[in-house]
Amino acid sequence: MSRQPAQLPVSSPRLLASAIGVALTAGSAGHMVFAAEKTDSKASGNAIALDATAITGEAQDSTSYQVEKASSPKYTAPLVDTPRSVTVIPQQVLKDTGALNMQDALRTVPGITFGAGEGGNPQGDRPFIRGFDAQGDTYLDGVRDTGSQSREIFAVENIEVSKGPNSAIGGRGAAGGSINLVSKKAHLGNSFDGGFTWGSDQTQRYTMDGNYQFSDTAAGRLNLMSHESNVAGRDKVDYDRWGIAPSLAFGLGTDTRVNLDYYHLESNDTPDSGIPYTIPAGGSAARTKSNPDKPYAGGDHSNFYGLDRDFRKGRTDTATFAIEHDLSDSLTIKNTLRHGTSMQDYILTQPDDSKGNVNNGSVWRRANTRVSNTETTTNQTDLFGNFYVAGFKNSFSTGVEYTREESSKSSYNVNTDTTPRTSAVTTNCNPGLIGAASGYNCTSLSNPTPNDPWNGAISRNYAGTDTQSDTYALYAFDTLELSEQWLVNMGLRYDHFETGYKTFTNAGTTTSKGSDTSEFVTGQFGIVYKPAENGSIYASYATSATPPGNTLGEGQEGNPLGGTPDRNGNLLKSDMEPETTRNYEIGTKWDLLNDRLSLTADIFRTEKENARVQVDTTSYENAGKTRVQGIELSASGKITDKWQVFAGYAYMDSEQVDGGDLPANKANNGNELPNTPKNSASLWTTYQVTPKLTIGGGAFYVDDVFGNVANTTMVDSYVRYDAMAAYKLSKNVDLQLNVQNLTNETYYDKAFSTHFANQAAGRTALLSTNFHF
Repeated sequence: MSRQPAQLPVSSPRLLASAIGVALTAGSAGHMVFAAEKTDSKASGNAIALDATAITGEAQDSTSYQVEKASSPKYTAPLVDTPRSVTVIPQQVLKDTGALNMQDALRTVPGITFGAGEGGNPQGDRPFIRGFDAQGDTYLDGVRDTGSQSREIFAVENIEVSKGPNSAIGGRGAAGGSINLVSKKAHLGNSFDGGFTWGSDQTQRYTMDGNYQFSDTAAGRLNLMSHESNVAGRDKVDYDRWGIAPSLAFGLGTDTRVNLDYYHLESNDTPDSGIPYTIPAGGSAARTKSNPDKPYAGGDHSNFYGLDRDFRKGRTDTATFAIEHDLSDSLTIKNTLRHGTSMQDYILTQPDDSKGNVNNGSVWRRANTRVSNTETTTNQTDLFGNFYVAGFKNSFSTGVEYTREESSKSSYNVNTDTTPRTSAVTTNCNPGLIGAASGYNCTSLSNPTPNDPWNGAISRNYAGTDTQSDTYALYAFDTLELSEQWLVNMGLRYDHFETGYKTFTNAGTTTSKGSDTSEFVTGQFGIVYKPAENGSIYASYATSATPPGNTLGEGQEGNPLGGTPDRNGNLLKSDMEPETTRNYEIGTKWDLLNDRLSLTADIFRTEKENARVQVDTTSYENAGKTRVQGIELSASGKITDKWQVFAGYAYMDSEQVDGGDLPANKANNGNELPNTPKNSASLWTTYQVTPKLTIGGGAFYVDDVFGNVANTTMVDSYVRYDAMAAYKLSKNVDLQLNVQNLTNETYYDKAFSTHFANQAAGRTALLSTNFHF
């Protein structure tokens, strides 16, 4: 069952997407012209300020790095008057930095790191926001995007990052914040953007974004993407994916608007578990925080410890039907119905340290496997607008939500016992067992061979876990304008979250069950003082709640569901409460230089005082305490008409205050939290040298990061430099060169708690040719 070299059949969906993109580019170049038509704006009066797409569907053509308002109506004020830290990564930053996926894009936001996945915690995007795991806190157009994925951005307009507890906005979880992807939707006017990117490490990427106006009020849009590449500085690792995202809109520019959107992404990659940690002579149990272990590849950082058997396949399908109606100039109702599925299927090799490896120059190849499917149906109804009470203006948003989520998880049997079983093979991967002596499950630390003739058996293991949940929620938000100088921002959400699971054998026999019902209220409250129209000073408080079973097994559960059946197999209730997090924040925001440049600064303190901890060998309590506090600074927009900047800095002081009474946990009190660097900073800037030539560059710094709360594994700090240059050949064609990791720095961008860390890509050059009509 070894993975075969990538084939390129003409019928493959990836090449089909490529062919469509190239054909449209070539066929349209001679006769397509940009003909965006603007409709008369609606009477303003006291109408609520919504983005242009919501009212008329017109294309947003700004190239500025500055964004004035979040897309969701739950944010009832412009960003400058929103009393919390919100960073929006606009389309132009995504384009200029050469970002190809969500992780690339979030590199520009300090205070976010990424954790690694393996078997128990699935592969996929695992962001940490202000030190809290946010793997289950990603949203698409304001609706939770359940399921572990590696997210693409070919159909994404911009990315919104809200920091600090955010359950009032998005529901359960969001202890450190949330991420919202804003999709590309159909708009009025005709436009076409297509391009191809060729680069180092056999990178080939094709994209197309075409919008066509069918009538005065209807339009369609189609986004296509095909991508394949290897990874600079890594042996064997490769990515192969394609996607399509059609969008239809009706009633644009009228009182009633309808959007039909679909998103499909498929991927087939060779996964990379990275580099094993060093290990003391006494084994992993001898690790200490005074001398933490770091990743070491035996002298060659390109070493790949996997096998040709390894693969990772993914598929995501999301269909959305949204209808929006203006009840009046100041009142709008919107209903969003979405159904989505997400699948992962993989066998990946982890460089495991449990067989006495690394310190003796050998690595045990442990197979991590997963087959998972997540299905989500959500209906969300929002009513938003503004009204006056006693002369005071209220900009409000309120709504209801119902969501049904179902997740099924199983695995593969990977028989690594290809030699007669001996205690040496199963307990000690010593140099004498490298290669054939262990069936190629034990390999050299300094010189692994991915194409070793491993001949172990692989079969499906249908034993697994099914998890389901139902969410019922009510929420309301309001920005009350007491005067031109004083605003009050309020938000409240009630959630009823029911979840249950069952485990079963390969034959389908149920072995255990568990369930939980949680009810919780979360909120946010902020006071904003505006010393000038273009600036604000604020103080705010916000909470979040993470109930048992929060991620449905599609992410690391700090508060797992648990529960066991009684002798009759009846469900037992979990006695764990939702973990609660609260945030205190003081900050200021200013739009300067004729409102071209936005500057923000804030001081925050985030506390979790009832984290789930093990108190003895058989029992748990909501008794743990963790804390993250620090400062953040950011700048986005234009310093001059030709000079743009997108920059930020975050300082985070993290600590496990109380790990409970279990001695092993108590020993970690006072330690830093994993995946929480003390200092992180990013700077990206571009300058238009001539009307045709733009140059730019960036630097990204992340401090030392611990892999676990014991602080016994870590990855070193790093600085990465990027550069770009763009040149307009004509009004319809431009070229762009991006060189990422300019100095070919060897660094690690994901730290797992044990075993390994993921190495980032080396120097990568990407040359893009883009067409616009």
